[in-house]
Amino acid sequence: MKKNLLSVASKVCCLGLLLIATGCYSVTIRPDGGFKMATKPSFEQRQDFYLWGLVGESHIDTAKVCSSSAPTQMQSQVTVVDALLGLVTLGIYSPETAKVWCR
Repeated sequence: MKKNLLSVASKVCCLGLLLIATGCYSVTIRPDGGFKMATKPSFEQRQDFYLWGLVGESHIDTAKVCSSSAPTQMQSQVTVVDALLGLVTLGIYSPETAKVWCR
């Protein structure tokens, strides 16, 4: 019985790790094209979405964020922390992290 319970627990852990590993992604927009920047963003904020990301909206005013310059890159990303929050809440709360890089 104890061995069977351990087997079930290890399968659940493996499934959870698999879900976390495959749940991270990012969408990057560069108005001028080119390669994705790896530097620290000028602006970063977690955006709230619900029901596996189907409910919710996010608007970031890049003119306000980059006050005197233009944005060079914008990114929406599901980080490991975001994926964990979605997993713990069974998808009811599914945040994404928004990032903006300014010139």
